[in-house]
Amino acid sequence: MSLWTLLQSVLLVANAFAVLNEERFLEPKSLSQSAITSGYVSAHGFKGQLIGLIYAASYLRMPLLAANAIVIFVKVLFG
Repeated sequence: MSLWTLLQSVLLVANAFAVLNEERFLEPKSLSQSAITSGYVSAHGFKGQLIGLIYAASYLRMPLLAANAIVIFVKVLFG
């Protein structure tokens, strides 16, 4: 496993978090921001940290778009 493969896998996971729909996927599993604000989930626990990670990835959509373009360009050039 090389550093390039690790970078690609991290990018794929970040893409997966960025495209999650809050109403269809996150709300039924109590992974929405409203679960933290209502006090149902502690912001400092594991579930609260996971919710924070999901929302951070959703704010990084434009940098993810640039990173995906770079990875695709490198893959086309070097196979």
